[in-house]
Amino acid sequence: MTMASTIMFIILAVLILGSAVMCVVTTRIMRAATYMLFVLLGVAGLYFLLDYTYLGAAQISVYAGGVTMIFVFAIQLVNKRALQGLKERLKVSRILWGGLLTFIGFVTVVLVFWKSQFVMAGFAFPDVEVPMKLIGKSMVGAGKYGHVLAFEFISIFLLACIIGGLMVARKEESK
Repeated sequence: MTMASTIMFIILAVLILGSAVMCVVTTRIMRAATYMLFVLLGVAGLYFLLDYTYLGAAQISVYAGGVTMIFVFAIQLVNKRALQGLKERLKVSRILWGGLLTFIGFVTVVLVFWKSQFVMAGFAFPDVEVPMKLIGKSMVGAGKYGHVLAFEFISIFLLACIIGGLMVARKEESK
């Protein structure tokens, strides 16, 4: 890894982490969607940095389109006062539940890293490059290491979200 790649990685990491924190912290939905767009573009930049141009282009086209849909739903589903920046009051119970869920998620990630011995291996990666054909077969395969079922669940979940958003929009129109 060259010095330029390291500097570019640090810049992208700061962009991703800073935008992710701002996405969670901000109280305005349009700003949160914009920060999420910066996170996704930063991840695409990491793909380009690793010379995975296809994944970088897919990241930009698919997720930038997804963030555009978030903008549309935010405009249609959120009332005008919320878009103008009316602040929501924080409840202590919501903060506690959020902290508890964050802690559970952190423990889960640590346990997965520990079980897979990723940390114990000293972050050593094999020198052999995995061919794209094998990655493609793994992504759409239905075998032991296939991920097609996860893609199907995600597509059904996104379809349900779209239908739910349309139902909420119709209920507000009828009032």
